[in-house]
Amino acid sequence: MRLVAKIGTSSITDALGVIDNAVVDMVCDQLATLRAEGHEVILVSSGAVSAGVAALGMSARPTDMPTLQAISAAGQSRLMETYNRSLGRHHLVAAQVLLVPHDFVDRRQYLHARQTLLRLIELGCIPIINENDAIASHELRYGDNDRIAALVAHNVNADLLVLLTDTAGLFTADPRTDASAELISEVVAESPLLTASVGSGGSGRGSGGMASKLAAARMASWSGTRAVIAAADRANVLVDAAAGLMVGTTFQPSGRRVPARKLWIGFASQVDGVISIDDGARRALVERGKSLLPAGVTGVTGHFDESDVVEVRDSANDIIARGMVLSDAATLRQILGKRTTELPSDVAHEVIHRDDLVLLIE
Repeated sequence: MRLVAKIGTSSITDALGVIDNAVVDMVCDQLATLRAEGHEVILVSSGAVSAGVAALGMSARPTDMPTLQAISAAGQSRLMETYNRSLGRHHLVAAQVLLVPHDFVDRRQYLHARQTLLRLIELGCIPIINENDAIASHELRYGDNDRIAALVAHNVNADLLVLLTDTAGLFTADPRTDASAELISEVVAESPLLTASVGSGGSGRGSGGMASKLAAARMASWSGTRAVIAAADRANVLVDAAAGLMVGTTFQPSGRRVPARKLWIGFASQVDGVISIDDGARRALVERGKSLLPAGVTGVTGHFDESDVVEVRDSANDIIARGMVLSDAATLRQILGKRTTELPSDVAHEVIHRDDLVLLIE
């Protein structure tokens, strides 16, 4: 089995942002056990920014992007130092891999990343992946490692994605505020739960939350990969998940295999605006798999440029898709509602090409 595990900042650091060696040791012990059982393992680990805050003696996590990116460089080396020490107890070598969104959008970079990760596994290393916070631009960065873990799982054709967090899994309500909340043990493919809106939550030390984990779980499901959201402090959680035991919440894979580029557009990219469409355009997108044309556009919200990602909403204001636009917002406002024959020759005749559009409904 090929397994990708992700652990968040709140799970591997204390309230002050200091890396918890005991938690790291527990995770690495399980990675070593999985390796001994013949499994291939990759770990996606957050914590560089928080570790940098602690290393530099800051009293609180900064909020401005330049400072966050700078301190991540200080924290990343300390994060890897901890993993090297812990895996070294099992005579295993940690291999640092820092990724940015471009590595999954550009086909050559995508294949190169895959080649590197698989070769590291062949060499007996355990890849430790993090987003390259120090150089990723604010507009392009993922902002959390849940989605990047799902894209890595897609990249290497993983059998299992385990998202370790500080809760036991997905609940029917927020267990911190609702005593009647119950753990959902299993979510089947195409379940409405995968499109449910949930609060981002989080401890404040990281940048993810349950919303990003649900997005990552759906990405995994659409990649044909089983996904699990479970508590990082549960004994043998990775080993049990690999054995097929029901730990936390399990998301069963669907039969589809969505390209990485579309997964990025649908779930991992920043949304810069909204395009509203009429019922005819909705039918063309959903029922006939067509591109979105200006004639079906009824409104444009936001300020975005060509190649930015936007939400597509129907007449009921429901989100039905995400896509990468071929024109900027100002241009689209000038041509909305117009037929193809009425468009200037220097303007793209499609608002979003079907190859750059991801339906979020069935």
